[in-house]
Amino acid sequence: MAELLIVYFSRTGGSRQMAEAAAAAARSEADTTLKTADQAGPDDLLNADGYIFCAPENLAAIAGEMKEFFDRCYYPVLGRIEARPYAQMVCAGSDGENAARQTARIAQGWRLKEVQPPLIICTHAQTPEQILAEKTIPEDELAHCRDLGEAMAAGLSMGAF
Repeated sequence: MAELLIVYFSRTGGSRQMAEAAAAAARSEADTTLKTADQAGPDDLLNADGYIFCAPENLAAIAGEMKEFFDRCYYPVLGRIEARPYAQMVCAGSDGENAARQTARIAQGWRLKEVQPPLIICTHAQTPEQILAEKTIPEDELAHCRDLGEAMAAGLSMGAF
């Protein structure tokens, strides 16, 4: 059976909710592993058939902990996961585009195949208090995450990617 790996980092809960929603829906279509960025490693990437990466945008970049995951795993899997499909989700306060570009650039270096545009969910957190506060992603936004997870897993299971 196809294996989907979802790697995420979340400081205030938004990205965690997004990743959990995607994983819950994906499990109906494929074996799905959900891991935090600090727990995932090269072996997880090698053992999976496809990926969803999910992280917040911090200061117009991917969160440092997610970047550390990519840094730690990049060379051990380089040349060994080429052409595998991936998708990404970004939890952003206002934009999210730069974080999505960074993740896409890393995936391009691995020669992964993007199978859908980035899903960016904007919380509109603009003040320090809002930015640091625990997030609650609205149900209609989580539905998009579930759709992404289910579609990614179904595509893997059917061999569409």
